Amino acid sequence: MSIVETEDRGAVRHVVLNRPQKRNAFNDELVLGLREALHAAADDDAVQCVVVRGAGPMFSSGMDVGFLGALSGQPERLRASRRPILETWNLLEEMPKPTIAQIHGACLGGAMELALAADLRVMASDAVIGLVETRVGLVPDVGGSSRLPSVVGLGRAKEMIMASKIIDGTEAERIGLVNRVAPADELDAATDQLVTELLACAPRAVAYAKRILDTVAKPNLSATLELEVAAQELCARSEDFAEGTRAFAEKRQPEFSGR
Repeated sequence: MSIVETEDRGAVRHVVLNRPQKRNAFNDELVLGLREALHAAADDDAVQCVVVRGAGPMFSSGMDVGFLGALSGQPERLRASRRPILETWNLLEEMPKPTIAQIHGACLGGAMELALAADLRVMASDAVIGLVETRVGLVPDVGGSSRLPSVVGLGRAKEMIMASKIIDGTEAERIGLVNRVAPADELDAATDQLVTELLACAPRAVAYAKRILDTVAKPNLSATLELEVAAQELCARSEDFAEGTRAFAEKRQPEFSGR
């Protein structure tokens, strides 16, 4: 069974994260599998819309704990390890076809950054979502800090990132983070309804509109993505990150130095 599965529903390509035994946490294999699947969807003329979702009880818990461990031990490898992740997330945003993240269970950290790269988000009302990096002494560095303000506004973005706030689907829709919310057992139907509305529009016009809107909303994206990684390099070398990873492993609250 593939770590990323695909399912075609007419003109819609469903790309499914398939590592449920690890809560669909992103390791190198899952990132590579997702990148290949997104490239294939982007290059297939028969595909007019892409939906990314997760197998098992949740969308994704974010980056694999092994990734954080490696970052703690070798912070100089940050840029190299981050590059394929960012390239994959960017694919979701940059392909000319509309993309949707269908969120159930939980969508945390790097997984929320992936969802932010999608054009639209549909979420179960009882699911939870958040960027929790500051809890371990890091910042969202694969697009979360750059994209969230354009979706929910600067004030709410600061609250979610600086306080590592986790919210449910109902709150996510209220603040504009997701486009549709539905009970978990109606999530597929809610996604299908949004897809139907997208497919009723001219694909070329949708593609042009997508490009224009993204350029307007994130005119300095490349610069802010560079700021993210520069900040993360400093965080990864800090005592706060060392303490955050120790506390995470020991299942306790961290005691940050503030230095």
